[in-house]
Amino acid sequence: MGAAIARELHERGYRLGLMSPSGSAVELAAELGGVGIKGSAGEAKDLEALVEKTIGAYGRVDAVVNHTGHPPKGDLLDITDEKWVIGNDLMVLSVVRMARLVTPHMLKQGKGAWVNITTFASFEPSLVFPVSCAYRAAVGAYTKLYSDRYAADNIRMNALLPGYIDSLDHKPGTEDKVPMKRLGTMAEIAKTTAFLLSDDAGYITGQNIRIDGGVTRHV
Repeated sequence: MGAAIARELHERGYRLGLMSPSGSAVELAAELGGVGIKGSAGEAKDLEALVEKTIGAYGRVDAVVNHTGHPPKGDLLDITDEKWVIGNDLMVLSVVRMARLVTPHMLKQGKGAWVNITTFASFEPSLVFPVSCAYRAAVGAYTKLYSDRYAADNIRMNALLPGYIDSLDHKPGTEDKVPMKRLGTMAEIAKTTAFLLSDDAGYITGQNIRIDGGVTRHV
């Protein structure tokens, strides 16, 4: 999913700064003419290195996409403190730390946009992913708080909540849970992300936008 977003943004003219725990971000950045590092969103020093390298290459940051995979799973009361801390670092503090690092640059530029990729289960939590659901809901709240604080500075932040997407190997029949009767595509996630970062979405901020084919039930 992250690679699909990177390719879509590249096609729209963005110069990229990428990071992933494997070497894939470095390879993709090289392919797309960007900069990349190997690192974890849960490590403050790695986020600092990413921002430093990006600013060094381009002198500015116009948009940020925060996206991490699922943290540790387990039965609700069996999840250890250590695993909760890992989840907090990966999903909540990664967004908070990036905001601290990048917002000063956006303020100088007079403009900026953020998209935080979370999950459709942020507000309809599932016991399959308790750590993910709890902390991605927190990201939704932080998204609103940040947008309230910086909207007048022309800096927008939204969260995108994917449903069952073809980036994962879902069990047969998963699409039957979806009113559209199909999985979402990585291309659809990428294009919606690009839209939210663009000036076409210039009056959208502080929103948790579900892109799930109608699978969630609340209004």
